[in-house]
Amino acid sequence: MTETAPGATTERDYSKTLFLPQTEFPMRAGLPQREPEWLKRWEDMDLYKKLREESRDKPKFTLHDGPPYANGNIHIGHALNKTLKDLVSRSMQMLGYNSAYVPGWDCHGLPIEWKIEEQYRAKGKNKDEVPINEFRAECRTFAEHWIDVQREEFKRLGVMGDWDNPYLTMSFDAEAQIARELMKVAASGQLYRGSKPVMWSVVERTALAEAEIEYQDYESDAIWVKFPVLGVGPSPTWGDGSEKSSAQQRLAGASVVIWTTTPWTIPGNRAVSFSSRIGYGLYEVTTAENDFGPQPGEKLIFADNLAEESATKAKLTFTRLGDVSANELASMTLHHPLRGVGGGYDFLVPLLDGDHVTDDAGTGFVHTAPGHGADDFDIWMAKGRDIAAKGIDTTIPFTVDDAGFYTKDAPGFGPDAEGGPARIIDDKGKKGDANNRVIKALIDADKLFARGRLKHQYPHSWRSKKPIIFRNTPQWFVYMDRDFSAAGDTLRARALNAIDATKFYPAAGQNRLRAMIADRPDWVLSRQRAWGVPITVFVNKDTGEILVNEAVSQRIAQAFEDEGSDAWFAEGAKARFLGNDVSDHDNWEQVTDILDVWFDSGATHSFVLRNEQKWPDLKFPASMYLEGSDQHRGWFHSSLLESCATNGHAPYESVLTHGFTMDKNGYKMSKSLGNTIAPQDIIKKFGADILRLWAATIDYAEDHRIGDEILANTVESYRKIRNSFRWLLGNLAHYKAEEAVGYTDMPELEKLILHRLSVLDEQVRAAYKTYDYKRVVSLVGNFMNLELSAFYFDIRKDALYCDPISSNTRKSALTVLDQLYSCLTAWLAPILVFTMEEVWLERNPVDGSSVHARIFPDLPAKWRNDALAEKWQKIRAVRRVVTGALEIERKNKVIGSSLEAAPVVEISDAALYEAVKDQPFADLCITSGIDLRKVESVNANAFTLDDVPGVAVGFARAEGTRCARSWKVTKDVGADAEYPDLTPRDAQAMRERIAAGMTA
Repeated sequence: MTETAPGATTERDYSKTLFLPQTEFPMRAGLPQREPEWLKRWEDMDLYKKLREESRDKPKFTLHDGPPYANGNIHIGHALNKTLKDLVSRSMQMLGYNSAYVPGWDCHGLPIEWKIEEQYRAKGKNKDEVPINEFRAECRTFAEHWIDVQREEFKRLGVMGDWDNPYLTMSFDAEAQIARELMKVAASGQLYRGSKPVMWSVVERTALAEAEIEYQDYESDAIWVKFPVLGVGPSPTWGDGSEKSSAQQRLAGASVVIWTTTPWTIPGNRAVSFSSRIGYGLYEVTTAENDFGPQPGEKLIFADNLAEESATKAKLTFTRLGDVSANELASMTLHHPLRGVGGGYDFLVPLLDGDHVTDDAGTGFVHTAPGHGADDFDIWMAKGRDIAAKGIDTTIPFTVDDAGFYTKDAPGFGPDAEGGPARIIDDKGKKGDANNRVIKALIDADKLFARGRLKHQYPHSWRSKKPIIFRNTPQWFVYMDRDFSAAGDTLRARALNAIDATKFYPAAGQNRLRAMIADRPDWVLSRQRAWGVPITVFVNKDTGEILVNEAVSQRIAQAFEDEGSDAWFAEGAKARFLGNDVSDHDNWEQVTDILDVWFDSGATHSFVLRNEQKWPDLKFPASMYLEGSDQHRGWFHSSLLESCATNGHAPYESVLTHGFTMDKNGYKMSKSLGNTIAPQDIIKKFGADILRLWAATIDYAEDHRIGDEILANTVESYRKIRNSFRWLLGNLAHYKAEEAVGYTDMPELEKLILHRLSVLDEQVRAAYKTYDYKRVVSLVGNFMNLELSAFYFDIRKDALYCDPISSNTRKSALTVLDQLYSCLTAWLAPILVFTMEEVWLERNPVDGSSVHARIFPDLPAKWRNDALAEKWQKIRAVRRVVTGALEIERKNKVIGSSLEAAPVVEISDAALYEAVKDQPFADLCITSGIDLRKVESVNANAFTLDDVPGVAVGFARAEGTRCARSWKVTKDVGADAEYPDLTPRDAQAMRERIAAGMTA
């Protein structure tokens, strides 16, 4: 604007007389350096406490924090999770709720204990030689350290909460309440000690929950094994002198063939399962080309769909002799393939009809070891009476110990075997010698049909990353199907009813959780570890009865309140807790197993949400639980069961689930792959607001990606938002509240923008209420980029910069900018927490002021004007034709600026002409003039757009002289003798500036 305007009669620089944007708001954000300043400001003003005080009488919205483990720096998954929680908490606060957020940490269990054991191993120290409470103290110290580290990392993300008063599962009051919840379960008759196969980590020496398992590729030994047919019919053998039936004659000497990928479980075999829905046949070997296995003449039974595949594995050919019916199979008894090995396995092996058997793979028969698998255990228990009726012992053996060695219940492979006991998995998670020794015994017994290897997904501990085994052990369980009181009032029924009463985001989460609850076995609560809340029960040594005594329970809880759960392991604890209320202390066993940490976190509702003295702003049940999709089998799951067991309903009203963060190519992040992206690095380079904006723009319900290109796009989106606010702030430097224009006195364009704010307000609130942050960013971003920067701001620059001080248009525009500022800073505050604070403080730099202390502004109902919006759709359609025509001229370098043009606009559409005829259309099109014509038909040679029929634009240059101040080209430049190089409008603006004592 410092150049001399062409055609002007004098040379003068008018640039300093324009109302140009004035702001110190920097174009470059400098977020990594500036964000800590705002964090300190919020801490100094105790913003969280201030919000609680101001919101005390508002309805409560409680997002209960699912506790992360305190055992390392946060990763990108933590960052997404905590950011989403903060988006929920902040947006609900700004929607008018008392939205308190109390962060928490899961402090017990194997993740921390494993770290301490690693330290011990590095020092050559033996954990078993350290007093248990000394070891537990080291675990507590370790957790305390990482809580402090993670707290600062979460705060750096901009997450607002009660960071000075978080909940910890290892705090004494929490441990006391966890014990109370466990004792409630015991008192209701839901707790029992039983023997079942559980997922067992040999490396970690403990039972594991489903939530502690991940599946990895693994190569297993696969074997096909022959079980000789002993008899068919009511008599298990044919040695009673009776005449054989036709089935007995036909099946004499045959073998049932099973397939398994766990050869080490063969010593635990007690049955073979089949399916009455599958067709089976009797086959005779005709040729064989193998070093071991079936020879010509042998008779074998297979599922017909798998017979040829099995024959190929054993390098032989078959002849089918006939059908084997389901009735024949059900009445059949078999020899164990290891019969005689180690002087054992002489028992009968029944065939059991099971729904879990398919003919998709294997042989159609399932080797059934009830001590090594859930399906095996379930069918063994379900068929117990039938099995016992055949004179078969139904006792489930304990064939494997906690270190993965065979026990005496595995004759030939246990402690008495030559060479000592075989081992399934060693301390480092490597395969032991069990498979090879079992396979060799089968070959020696001529019971191996074939062998091979199979690569498949196998369960591993997510901590040690080593394979686990299924092992029958005594554990503590919670019944899923025992009635509490009324018929059908089981834990499973309660949980399923609670799921139906819960709102899920996305809705698919409901079916996922329901399926898991519907099919899950009894809940295994015990862990054979040291660090955690103990299972605080006493058991009668003679009867197995659990002691239910209120006085004892109160003493335990009070001791935990005062000293923590270490009190359970202190010397004299048994006598202290039983006291005088229980006679003959020697008759009672004090349980030393540790509670599953999922019970700890599942019980957090009881010592956080219901602790009104400590956190009066929370409510029970929580408004929402929010975690990753893996928590359908984790925290969502355990919290539901724990609360249903003790309260009869869910601890939450809604559940929100997010997916996992992958790398830019869609691969899971892994240190071994070198594709991890640390949130700390993103914050150091770009700032936390960029990470938050990324979190708000992804479809978090699905698995999603992050990478350099994705972050670059996020930075560009942020830059556009920031520049819009910079322009907004710069113009608002000229705004005076006392000069604000009332709605009725505004031009239509300003009323249109206020209408759009009204519509957006409804849409943004709806999106926030449904936790659709991607839609919030899309709505607000598109509005700022397309409707403000590229339309409204562009049009109103001339009036804002050049109009006289008294101009109604200019003051109306400033009034609208003030409303835009109010709405946009509020709508984006939950997402861009630091930037919106910066924008807010540019205009409100007073102590105690914060954009986060606001609620979303209530907008006047009169702003909503659908008729006006419909009219302006027509105006903007005509304008698009004009700007399209001018863009061609600009590309062809006919003009440099649209102000050099005064196009001819022909309109044959009556409705479109009616909409634009009374508008200052040249101003709307940013031209110096416009010739608007109503015609019967438009010029076929003029510029048109297919989607705006009835409008044609012909190019024409603006006639006259360019104004030295506004650069408009008009014939009235010089009409004012005092300012011969200006338009009358600009001349009036100069006079008013001088009168106001401003730069002339």
